[in-house]
This record gives sequence, C-alpha cells and structure tokens, in this order.
Amino acid sequence: MKELFNTLKIKPKNSKLYEIAFTHSSYVHEHNKKQDYERLEFLGDKVLDLSISDYLYNNFSKKEGDMTKIRANYVCENACFQYAKDLNFSEYIKVGNGEEADGGRYKKVILADIFESFCGAMYLDLGFEKTRSVILSIIVPYIENPEIEFLSDYKSALQEYVQTTGKTIHYEITHESGPSNHKRFEVALKVDGILYGTGSGTSKKEAEQEAAKDALGRRAK
Repeated sequence: MKELFNTLKIKPKNSKLYEIAFTHSSYVHEHNKKQDYERLEFLGDKVLDLSISDYLYNNFSKKEGDMTKIRANYVCENACFQYAKDLNFSEYIKVGNGEEADGGRYKKVILADIFESFCGAMYLDLGFEKTRSVILSIIVPYIENPEIEFLSDYKSALQEYVQTTGKTIHYEITHESGPSNHKRFEVALKVDGILYGTGSGTSKKEAEQEAAKDALGRRAK
C-alpha cells in the first residue's frame, strides 16, 4: 500500500485504519478478524459527498438541482469503481478464498465501497482538510474532462459484465467526418484488444454508448 500512499502524497499516522478499509467481510470471516470496511464505508460516503459538494459550491455558479445532478455523477457507484480501479485498489484488497475465486477483488460493488471506506479512513487519520484535498486531486480531473460520464446505462452495464474478470474495456475513435459544427464519430469497442462492438454518433459519448449497446447485443445472442 506504500505505493498508493506515495501516489496520493499521504503520510499515514494510523496504518491500521487503512488495513481495515481494504478488508472485505469474507476475509474477516475466514481469518477471525474483528473488523471489515463497512463502518468506514458509511463514514467515507458522507465525507466524499461533502468534499464534492463543497467543491461544486465554490467553483460553479449553478442552481441546487444542477449541482445535485453533477455531484451524483461523481459520487455514484460507477464513479467510485473507476477511481478505485485507476488507483489499482484491487492489488490491496483482502477478500476470502471464495470471494477471490469469484473475482471479488475486481467486482464493481466491492471496489466502489472500498473507495468510500478509504475516504473514511483518511478522514479519521488525517482530518477533513487533507482528506478533501486528496479526494479532489483524484476526482477533479474527471470533472474537468467533459468526455467522462459515469451515469451512462450501456457503458455501465457492459463494464459490470466484464469487470469480474479484471479485463479492460477500451473505446477507440476509428473515424471522424463532417464539419466542425456537425461532426460524426465512429467508435470501436475492444476488451483486452479484442473487438466487441462498434457505434457511431454526433458526439464521442453517443458513439461510445452505441458501441457498448452493440457489444451487449452481441453477447445476448
């Protein structure tokens, strides 16, 4: 976990908190441990909400409803799963043998929960200001990238389907056409380098959604 701390520029005071934050209930049951990550997850969920709410309030002149929608996009399960995956959380998770065999360390729900529990551990260990700073260092780059949308149905459904195997989905723009004010994009969707689907649309997001829809449709046949 030292590499993770270095990446996030964290100097833990109580390393035990982080060990608990990465411990799944299946591991606790198999090894007669006392605590899993669930209590820290409960706390971290609220710390995450407050951190993003504070950021949006101070950086966007938007109405309450609009800020609520934006916040939901960056604190939802899909988003937390992505943050955890990008930070290689699966390398540090402790799961029981049965959960391990079932791909538990790559499951969306577990990775998303552990991102929240990690936020809870930071809060208890380092206080709110430092925790907020770390959370924003992780999430603001996603907020500043208009191409990122976490609450998209087909992409989320496909991600959930392949994530248990630890495989990687990649969307590749294969062609662009039309004038700048009316472009059309064509996208190829690959899973570990293998073509799974294609799609097109008037935006990159739309084309990616169509590619994910195509891939899910082929899987259902």
